[in-house]
Amino acid sequence: MDPLISAALTITPASTARERTIDITTTGAKTGAARRIEVWFYRSDGRIYLTSSPARRSWYANIVANPEFLFHLKHGVHADLRAIGTPILDADERVAVFSSVIDDLNQPSNPAGIPQPVEPLDEWVNGSPLIRVAFEGGVR
Repeated sequence: MDPLISAALTITPASTARERTIDITTTGAKTGAARRIEVWFYRSDGRIYLTSSPARRSWYANIVANPEFLFHLKHGVHADLRAIGTPILDADERVAVFSSVIDDLNQPSNPAGIPQPVEPLDEWVNGSPLIRVAFEGGVR
């Protein structure tokens, strides 16, 4: 994989909101139409995830129904990466990933400017969508 793309995917807690912001194009679960929206991505234990604060999300339903989607990098480097999304339902993995995400968002220098403290862990584990992203070409 291109080193610039690899670098763009290697975010850390010090990464800015802009560096975390991507677009994804999913296939509509009901319509079959392409749907492009802006989301954030996170890294936990070397893997890339999509999530959001607790709520139902259309993008999540779309990926569950149609796991292949496009992951669009748009800051620093522009690339359209073919990806496959896997919903994470395992309680232990959900706790581990959401612990990492919440720690990231609750850091004193939160680059996103999200009001702190971020909601309790159990609210995220029980109410947030969580997708693990795998890229064609082996990047996790």
